[in-house]
Amino acid sequence: MPNEGTVTAITAKRLTLALCAAGVIGGAVGAIAVEHNNATAAAAAAATAAVPAPVAATLAPVAGNPAGVALPDFTGIVSHNGPAVVNVRVVGTTKVAQRQMPQFDEDDPFFEFFRRFQQPQQPRGGNGRGELVYGAGSGFIVSPDGVILTNAHVVRDADEVTVKLQDRREYRAKVLGSDPKTDVAVLKVDAKNLPVVPLGNTRNLQVGEWVLAIGSPYGLESTVTAGVVSAKGRNIDQNGVQFIQTDVAVNPGNSGGPLFNTRGEVVGINSQIYSQTGGYQGLSFAIPIDVAVRIKDQIVATGKVQHAKLGVGLQDVGQGFADAFKLQSPDGALVSNVERGGAAERAGLKAGDVIRKVNGQPIVTGGDLSAIVSVAKPGDKLALDVWRDGKIVQLNATLASASDKPVPANRDNLAGDDGGAKLGLALRPLDPVERNQSGIPSGLVVEDVGGAAAVAGVQPGDVLLAVNGKPVTSVVQVRDAVKKSAKSVALLVQRGDDKIFFPVPIG
Repeated sequence: MPNEGTVTAITAKRLTLALCAAGVIGGAVGAIAVEHNNATAAAAAAATAAVPAPVAATLAPVAGNPAGVALPDFTGIVSHNGPAVVNVRVVGTTKVAQRQMPQFDEDDPFFEFFRRFQQPQQPRGGNGRGELVYGAGSGFIVSPDGVILTNAHVVRDADEVTVKLQDRREYRAKVLGSDPKTDVAVLKVDAKNLPVVPLGNTRNLQVGEWVLAIGSPYGLESTVTAGVVSAKGRNIDQNGVQFIQTDVAVNPGNSGGPLFNTRGEVVGINSQIYSQTGGYQGLSFAIPIDVAVRIKDQIVATGKVQHAKLGVGLQDVGQGFADAFKLQSPDGALVSNVERGGAAERAGLKAGDVIRKVNGQPIVTGGDLSAIVSVAKPGDKLALDVWRDGKIVQLNATLASASDKPVPANRDNLAGDDGGAKLGLALRPLDPVERNQSGIPSGLVVEDVGGAAAVAGVQPGDVLLAVNGKPVTSVVQVRDAVKKSAKSVALLVQRGDDKIFFPVPIG
């Protein structure tokens, strides 16, 4: 989206987001978009045979526990689904700076040492050489004819991808396509009658439910770890994906592997961890399988992925905003700005609107709306329940393509009658959210600046309060003030907590 929403990342002692497929030797090498012909795609789609019924976990009694509390026994899930979990190995190249031999005199004893043992150099004038980089991750087979899901970052920039099954068979894999936005990639191997995993959904997944991961952390193939769902709907990046948070041990090499529920169904793709060390520290995140399947279906059908865009900036509604907008509860997605010419503007959305429902689904945070848009396609329609001026207004939006460029702001040429001199300001009124946050009752936001105003020191983000001592709330008022001035105008702007006058010549 440019961002469909402002999402809040988890921060705790400046935790570092570590992508799990950091690789065993040289780090994961990530996504490469590979064209494939329609025949291959059609065959892959048609070959999606019926998936065997999932095997559920059983309950194992705890020895010595008089209450008879039982813990899940995952052995059935592992034996049934383990053969469909694969190890993904990648080889890529990266350019490195040309190593130069240190300058020594020929009589220096180190001269002969470096001459003999230095790395071969490129011919003079080269731009560096390619160095092999290795990486590893995990994946799982979703179609018996060899369609495999993994993470986009696992196969990024890969020149060669090899898939190894649990029975030690190996296949060269083709990357049908990848989507860095959702971190999903689809591989294809030339094989038939392969074991597959059953796919579930995240709608019925409950916080506190047991889950199981199978993967190849640090290259240790077919490693099994278990834990519980810690949370759902975590927005940890700017892409709108609502991750499943677990406490399942996930480490470099687990990326792209499946997350199973106790019914033996895949409910997510293990993708990211929060860590201060690069290793597991109790927080792991999986892409919901519902999102991954939508991406997979687009890649198999067309070889590419299209994302939708509503064209709004969003904020969560805290108690302060709820009180200001007279909402009974602090729920909804607050529209902070609307992209010019975008789907939201065409639908009639305005800054200060609070979106409470989308297609009948309650919206609690801005991330909820972002998640809906992230799995939609351009052209999809959204029915919006919007809180505006103390009542619900119903609007309908048709989503645009995320690849569409926003319409640039019109530069208002604030011209006088003395030959067309320009201030060079692009202005817009303060929206309700900005007025509430800044405490500035009225004014014009400087969106862009050039010419005489820029030379005078006016900056984007300043709020123009007055021209020649008279308050302004519209571009028309500014233009009229310029017309009445002979040589210069005095602009009063607010920048942060400071108010500053700038004299700007106009002739």
